[in-house]
Amino acid sequence: MEGECHFLEGNVRAKRWVRYTKKLLKEIGVEPERLEMFNMSSSMATSFVAAVEEMTRRARELGPSPLKVKKEAA
Repeated sequence: MEGECHFLEGNVRAKRWVRYTKKLLKEIGVEPERLEMFNMSSSMATSFVAAVEEMTRRARELGPSPLKVKKEAA
């Protein structure tokens, strides 16, 4: 869970990197919703399944990466 990573503050730092990366994605025209961080322990199988289903739903709704589409058109 957040702040309880056995790598000391690893997940807190990762959260900052995710926020920063989402800003970068937005700046280059990629939907920041394509990236998300979920905090859970290894015993939270139900939460893991829910996170995977959520990201799968988002990916389907967003469609192909706009960068890939632009690259193919060139």
